[in-house]
Amino acid sequence: MTDAEIEITAELVRDLLRDQHPDLAGLPVREVAGGWGNQMWRLGDDLAVRVQRMDTTPEPQLKERRWLPELAPALPLPIPVPVRAGEPSERFPKHWTVMTWVHGEPLDLGTITRGTDAADTLARFLRALHVQAPADAPTSTDRGAHPRDCTGGFESWLKEADALDGIAADVRAVWDDAVTAGEWTGPPMWVHGDLHPANVVVADGTLAGIVDFGDVFAGDPAWDLIAAWLLLPAGTAARFFDTYARADEATIRRARGLAAMKSLFLILMGQNGDRGLPGGKPHWGPLGHAALERVLKGV
Repeated sequence: MTDAEIEITAELVRDLLRDQHPDLAGLPVREVAGGWGNQMWRLGDDLAVRVQRMDTTPEPQLKERRWLPELAPALPLPIPVPVRAGEPSERFPKHWTVMTWVHGEPLDLGTITRGTDAADTLARFLRALHVQAPADAPTSTDRGAHPRDCTGGFESWLKEADALDGIAADVRAVWDDAVTAGEWTGPPMWVHGDLHPANVVVADGTLAGIVDFGDVFAGDPAWDLIAAWLLLPAGTAARFFDTYARADEATIRRARGLAAMKSLFLILMGQNGDRGLPGGKPHWGPLGHAALERVLKGV
């Protein structure tokens, strides 16, 4: 077996714990559905084991280990915080990390029913996260770029996405507007970098936590403001931006175009799932279409 083909099982996770963190090895281990770059296993009630799977490098986990303990205390929602490090070994040649468990249900499997509360909660979270990052913060060569530098990817995804008859021109118009929007001129800000419905959790009809910071970087906050359309119910984007209160017109235009592109990604992941392709998520297709409708309406 190659590294990528190693089967990650509950038995393997327990063996890794026995080898490196034996005081945790007696806790129940349960697989968590989802995950691609990393596979998640719930450990007891309040912990999780994040195991490198398809990620080609350990960089996402190493970033989380380095930065999440510093970010978490200032944030108004729970995020996973690394508590133990698992190192490559003869038993398993990749990285793994024991982290705190964020309680709630992933939004791609749940629903927001308290839209105004969710808009305010998300805005307060991003206001707290979007502060100037230190000089040694990680950067990103793909996420974080101005939309004009992502046009090739956008056009490719738009061409591949099914069921866009009659609206493709409208989607491209939103993107073209983002391409002509001004640059981010502020300092590099902390950015989550991958806010979509599987990376937030909900409880009691509103947002309850944010997970998967493997793409965290310092840069343009527009990449997170896509969440106004990707995560929130229709009609709440304006409330979100009013509460956030830091986004100028150019930043909102960049964010709306990037939200259109991310919606296409969700649609394509749904198509891959329908076709049985690796990593596909069949239930993401409807989420992507609904998000794209919100983007086009600007609500």
